[in-house]
Amino acid sequence: MSGGPYRHSKFEQLIARCDGFEAIPTAVVHPCDDISLEGAVAAAARGLIAPVLVGPVARISATAKAAGLDIGGFTLVDTPHSHASAERAVALVREGRAEALMKGSLHTDELMAAVVDGGTGLRTARRLSHCFLLDVPSYDEPLIITDAAVNIAPSLEDKRDIVQNAIDLARVLEFDGVRVAILSAMETVNPKVPSTVEAAALCKMADRGQITGGVLDGPLALDNAISLAAARIKQIASPVAGRANVLVVPDLEAGNMLAKSLSYLADADAAGIVLGARVPVVLTSRADPEISRLASCAIAALLAQARREGRGRSVP
Repeated sequence: MSGGPYRHSKFEQLIARCDGFEAIPTAVVHPCDDISLEGAVAAAARGLIAPVLVGPVARISATAKAAGLDIGGFTLVDTPHSHASAERAVALVREGRAEALMKGSLHTDELMAAVVDGGTGLRTARRLSHCFLLDVPSYDEPLIITDAAVNIAPSLEDKRDIVQNAIDLARVLEFDGVRVAILSAMETVNPKVPSTVEAAALCKMADRGQITGGVLDGPLALDNAISLAAARIKQIASPVAGRANVLVVPDLEAGNMLAKSLSYLADADAAGIVLGARVPVVLTSRADPEISRLASCAIAALLAQARREGRGRSVP
């Protein structure tokens, strides 16, 4: 599908919000293929990031030459292999030389292992989680889906942080109200379906101030979360039902399939970011188009700007 005249409009608006920001120093981890290097070059050209390319300099330079990319103005940090690239990039953050990380041509697990290392990593008191931000042409506002890339089978305690990370992101992105749907296969609590019980518990946690900054409802099936008509038919009355802009999935498998279904069947653009570390981590896929890579960097830039200004995080 072409997406019509509004294709990319939400992401273009997101990127435009970064106009006038100082480009954030970003450690681009092991950009040893043309796709990851092109993403860094494009983001730098838009003024979103100031890339610090961390990896084998000879390989990076050869890749740039073969792809016709000018990296002459970038800082390069030489490392022997991908594992060392991840460790050195994390060290650059700890040294104050980078305010974001961006995945290059190494595996996500390898990068995240360096980020979560107990001694030298970038962990905080908050659980790390991943958010997809989707520009769905048929939906009026951007959608956050979480977690679809980091937490495989999160516990209730994990989900509290996953929800809070997503709310904090939505607030930085200036959503018009943060309406969080805790998804399951049904809209009633059923003890035989654990995700419905956890959804109800998360909503009560929000009532008690353990989750702040957004309005929660759940369990909700996907149709009741995003369709006012479906919510009315089921007689679900809440500020969230039919109008959700944050979708919290039961587990990684559900989230990954939901996000990719929207991308490949509904012509949605998807940007990805990891939250909960000392700095945002841009996770991109080799299949991502340039607009998705730029939007991911724009999210990181907005988060970094919020941190510079001392806002955007609900708790330490």
